[in-house]
Amino acid sequence: MNTTTIAAQNILPSVEDLDPRNFIVIKGAKVNNLKNIDVAIPRNKLVVVTGLSGSGKSSLAFDTLFAEGQRMYVESLSSYARQFLGRMEKPDVEYIKGVSPAIAIEQKVSSKNPRSTVGTTTEIYDYLKLLFARIGTTFSPVSGKKVSKDTVTDVVDYILKHDEGQRVMILSPLFLKEGRNIAEELKILLQKGYTRILVDGETRFLEEIFDNTEELKTLGKIKRVHENVRILIDRAVVKKDEEGLPDEETQFRLSDSVQTAFFEGDGTCIVEIIGAETRHFSDRFEQDGLIFEEPTLNLFSFNNPYGACRRCEGFGKILGIDADLVIPDKNISVYEGAIAPWRTEKMSEWLSPLLKTGIKFDFPIHRAYKDLSDEQKKVLWTGNQHFHGLDEFFSILEKETHKIQYRVMLSRYRGRTTCPECQGSRLRKDAGYVKIAANDSSEGKSIIDLVLMPISEVSKFFRNIQLPEHEFGVARRILLEIENRLEYLERVGLGYLTLNRLTSTLSGGEYQRIKLATSLGSALVGSMYILDEPSIGLHPRDTQRLVSVLESLRDLGNTVIVVEHEEEVMRAADQIIDIGPDAGSHGGELVFQGNFGNINKETANLLHSHTLNFLTGEDEISVPKFRRKSTAFIEIKGAYENNLKDISVRFPLGVLTAVTGVSGSGKSTLIRKILYPALGRTFGTFSDESGKFAELGGSINKLEAVEMIDQNPIGKSSRSNPVTYIKAYDQIRLIYSELPIAKARGYKPSHFSFNIDGGRCEVCQGEGETTIEMQFMADVRLKCESCGGKRFKQEILDVKYEGKDIADILDLTIDDAIDFFRKTEPKLTEKLMPLQEVGLGYVKLGQSSNSLSGGEAQRVKLASFLGKGNQNKGKTLFIFDEPTTGLHFHDIKKLLKAINALVEQGDSVIIIEHNMEVIKSADHIIDLGPEGGNTGGYITFEGTPEEMVKISDNHTAKFLKEKIKG
Repeated sequence: MNTTTIAAQNILPSVEDLDPRNFIVIKGAKVNNLKNIDVAIPRNKLVVVTGLSGSGKSSLAFDTLFAEGQRMYVESLSSYARQFLGRMEKPDVEYIKGVSPAIAIEQKVSSKNPRSTVGTTTEIYDYLKLLFARIGTTFSPVSGKKVSKDTVTDVVDYILKHDEGQRVMILSPLFLKEGRNIAEELKILLQKGYTRILVDGETRFLEEIFDNTEELKTLGKIKRVHENVRILIDRAVVKKDEEGLPDEETQFRLSDSVQTAFFEGDGTCIVEIIGAETRHFSDRFEQDGLIFEEPTLNLFSFNNPYGACRRCEGFGKILGIDADLVIPDKNISVYEGAIAPWRTEKMSEWLSPLLKTGIKFDFPIHRAYKDLSDEQKKVLWTGNQHFHGLDEFFSILEKETHKIQYRVMLSRYRGRTTCPECQGSRLRKDAGYVKIAANDSSEGKSIIDLVLMPISEVSKFFRNIQLPEHEFGVARRILLEIENRLEYLERVGLGYLTLNRLTSTLSGGEYQRIKLATSLGSALVGSMYILDEPSIGLHPRDTQRLVSVLESLRDLGNTVIVVEHEEEVMRAADQIIDIGPDAGSHGGELVFQGNFGNINKETANLLHSHTLNFLTGEDEISVPKFRRKSTAFIEIKGAYENNLKDISVRFPLGVLTAVTGVSGSGKSTLIRKILYPALGRTFGTFSDESGKFAELGGSINKLEAVEMIDQNPIGKSSRSNPVTYIKAYDQIRLIYSELPIAKARGYKPSHFSFNIDGGRCEVCQGEGETTIEMQFMADVRLKCESCGGKRFKQEILDVKYEGKDIADILDLTIDDAIDFFRKTEPKLTEKLMPLQEVGLGYVKLGQSSNSLSGGEAQRVKLASFLGKGNQNKGKTLFIFDEPTTGLHFHDIKKLLKAINALVEQGDSVIIIEHNMEVIKSADHIIDLGPEGGNTGGYITFEGTPEEMVKISDNHTAKFLKEKIKG
């Protein structure tokens, strides 16, 4: 009896007998390496699909289930769309019943748009714009007073609040239109039907003025006509009925007159209560002599020219003077030469006045720049009456750019800097004058304040917001949507991000959790969510919160299917579907389906499930018997980029170091933005600027190279694949070109390349697919009809080696290719072996690099270093950014073996990691924290795993204790 039978008998009856209203039924799935399996997924449950990397998990979840859901959606589209999309291949399956509308949330950051932010992606920013447009109050930056305008109703209500019989005059100032004198203006008024004006408070008839030449001359001498001359729009008497309510006819007449007064007076209406007071009203939005923009949606949109910052056009960054280049070393004083451009003999003329007169305005010229107050730092740029500041210095340089030496000097200090006008918020300055929740106890917050705050603080602000009853009534629904989305972002462990953070700078895991929070905020019901490892990039502390979010999605009435390796998520699932038992051609079977709680070690062994063996404790990665010691180190001093708090860190050489900490604690900033660029510039392999730090020291002479093995794609072209990346394809092409039939036809190695003309299919240019661009939808990729997806012309496919043509070879997995070439081509086998050693034996030789996950791309890079014989062997520092991404526990063993092989040959390895199996295997741990965002950025621990488990109040130590017993 095979494992599939055991699983099926133990858990479910035959799929044919199940009701599609209660189950999503998959019958005979054969996509990719799936072995004709039957699966029934219960509806409205949290189901984890797991198994070794390459076992067929994604084939089942994405290529079968989601593909069918997508195909069913296409059937509802117009006939125009269906003529293209109808050519989409149906999943290779007998049938699928009970499929719900499908939503796939994958790891890949699909947005490279420089205007896409966390706020816009989650739709929170759209609700914020609506909130500020609806209830935002504008305050003058001059006096801090509330800005408002008068309406016709305000003026009429003011008039009618007076007693019956009260006489009033409605006036408007007389403004001379451009090119007219007062005589011409009065003539036009007469033609409009106006009969009187007031000159310095005295009533004059227009006809009498035109009859009196002297008076007309006198009026012509008035300099500020609008202050001295007023148009009498109407004279009226307040009338009320027997109950003391305003007379309806009087209301209509006053409203019409006031509207006319606003028009004639360019927005100003003057009401004179005869015998009492005179009051000015304005329908302009103004205060302190300034006219403000009224809050509208566009005012708060940085993607709209109306609302975008004029300086940076809504990007938040400009090409300007970079303060970090001007003052590169923050540990020295102005006297010691902190200001780089003023160090030369000629430019020191700018510095001398500051040094001589600094005492007069209490400026500490001998204090380190980093210890200066914000006000003191600012005065270096603005200057004062005693010296000229840096702003003026660079302004003069820009005026002298016709001289080459000044152009060179300017270029030395230019860089992409935060826009000084909008402070990186991307919005026009006056958008910041509009605030919500401003009252006696709080000055309120502008939309600029909110997008620059960490999400956790924004969420706290909205939880405690106090609004007047009327405003709360208007904003109730908007506030609910904002609060829900912010809560979900916190629950998926992203409280340290800001709403202004660019989407393109997020990791795959962060982006996926943002999409997950957005889906929860949308509150869809009856859908099928398919997630691809949402726990990536999460510290174990945050995994439990992620589980609660997935459970919330399920409890709304959705089927949640998660492709996952994380132990905590598997234990929380309603059902586990384990695909395997191994990867590639040795996988694709249903090994187990059911609840983990029903499984013991004996059953796990019987099922041959690597997943269950791990969960039951039958299989484990043992703690190393000894930790390697280091005698040399690299040191970063004074790191203060992003949230790092001026820390100094030592990285030991010749050992395996794990850099840990909760999400957002500063790990990537320290390693990716400071350590790697700083070393790369030292070795001449990296040209971009590094993050802010004071000094790089230690035994740098013991290193000759630094390699960042991250999750970026191994090739930007869809033609790039693992076999070309490790330089093995050249050898394969050479083998085929030397076959008798190839020689007879004159085929060269280039004929077996899909990158150049010759043997490739010219219809698809060797891609194997053609792309159809769809308006308002993602592009559709279809199998090439000419070559059937094989990439080559038929005559090239006639050339066979051991019964296989070149397309067949590219379709082999690494494991199968090693078996196929082992006896005949040992050199080729040797080149392929490193890919197998890092756990990529299931990947096909010709698989496009675009289809590789971040973790797979990272391991291909690692394989390239294991295989080619690194010329800097023993003197290289390797940096890995979460290499366990997408790896099953069983494969982590292989990865650790490969990484330790680098250390054993004398190289040094630093790993940014959350996985406790890797952390417990490290020789040295550097932990950052204690929390993420503003509350992170400190070194909380440095030492061995055994030393770490002894400390308390540390998130990493708490979970590490469970892995290191005793």
